[in-house]
Amino acid sequence: MTTFNEREQGFEKKFALDSELKFKAESRRNKAVAEWAGAKLGLSGEALDAYIKDVRKADLAEAGDDDVFRKIKSDLTAKGVAVDDTEIRSAMASALAKAVTELESSKG
Repeated sequence: MTTFNEREQGFEKKFALDSELKFKAESRRNKAVAEWAGAKLGLSGEALDAYIKDVRKADLAEAGDDDVFRKIKSDLTAKGVAVDDTEIRSAMASALAKAVTELESSKG
């Protein structure tokens, strides 16, 4: 095997690991932001578990984070919970940062 092929395989493995880390981090982020929004909606127990699943499903609608944002925003608005867009995006960003940190620390 040539050095080029070895390097190519190395990049492919890194890409796969990075993709897996991204998926896991976004899944954890979605759970955390669903819990945050669920608390604002007054959800607990099975209702909260179902809401977490709904938020995770919403993330599959399209690429990026806007599908999750829209789901959270519309659910809060429908229940009359006034939350600024910036607060939702901030909750999503901090949940993602925490998820990445947790995943990276568990690798070692």
